[in-house]
Amino acid sequence: MRCPYCQFDDSKVIDSRSSNEGRVVRRRRECLKCERRFTTKEHVEEAQLMVVKSDGRRQPYDHEKLMMSLQIACKKRPIPTSALDDIVNQVEVTVRDKSQTEVASREIGELVIQYLRQLDEVAYVRFASVYRNFQDKEEFLSELQDLKK
Repeated sequence: MRCPYCQFDDSKVIDSRSSNEGRVVRRRRECLKCERRFTTKEHVEEAQLMVVKSDGRRQPYDHEKLMMSLQIACKKRPIPTSALDDIVNQVEVTVRDKSQTEVASREIGELVIQYLRQLDEVAYVRFASVYRNFQDKEEFLSELQDLKK
């Protein structure tokens, strides 16, 4: 592995840890020339996951797009970014564990709603109102009543 500081081509591994349910290996390395330390991450290259939208269009799954929608729903809420990362990772793991190359956007949305409901009720209602496209206050109130139960 090339050192990001001096560009030397050789380093030694100091420490290895797995994360993201064993899907990623984080390695702490030391350059054999300048002796500075740096971190690398190793993961399996998986097939591109395609999202099937409600109108039938297909587009590549976008980790950042999902994260952005969660950040909007959680704006001004006491929710750490790490919790949102966990939700995105859990959704990805759940979808990929089904060994599918395509997933309906509705399935992703429902998974996010399940995790948000457990995490923060306000963020859940915000996300659900956009995701489920409430057309009037009655639909919104109905969702709140279900949450209250």
